[in-house]
Amino acid sequence: MIDAAVEQLLRQDPKSYVIPAEVVANVTATNTLEHALMVLSKVGYTRIPVLAPDDHLQGLLALSDVTDNLLRVPGAAVENLNQILVSDVMRPVTHWVDDPTKLEKILNLLVDEPFLPLVDDQMVFQGIITRREILKRVNYLAHNLNRQYTVTPKMVDTPAN
Repeated sequence: MIDAAVEQLLRQDPKSYVIPAEVVANVTATNTLEHALMVLSKVGYTRIPVLAPDDHLQGLLALSDVTDNLLRVPGAAVENLNQILVSDVMRPVTHWVDDPTKLEKILNLLVDEPFLPLVDDQMVFQGIITRREILKRVNYLAHNLNRQYTVTPKMVDTPAN
């Protein structure tokens, strides 16, 4: 369980660590891998959400998924990727959050994930919570805890010699 004081500082304005859907690069399942490679290259991300036309989260696409398929194509020609759809290689979404204030869950999942999709109760994509944004909040906490709290060490009994 997260300490209440720490959680309060981390949760100051939870929206500040949510990157809204409107600015998150994404692809659709019907896009080609050629298109997906261009999107991934342009934004510099290693993984992006795959959305349905109605913005429901369908999966995730990693750069490694595209490059693995590129290497399978004879001659490794990028233009051959226009014959493979994102839906053919996308990964299922195994971790997501529906509430940006569920910090304990977010922290636990971000240990192994670069970002977590944020969805509503209908799985409509709302944005992402990245490890980077959470680490910025932790950095804020590390530098501002003593401005809002008096931190005193607990007295620890030392064993007698």
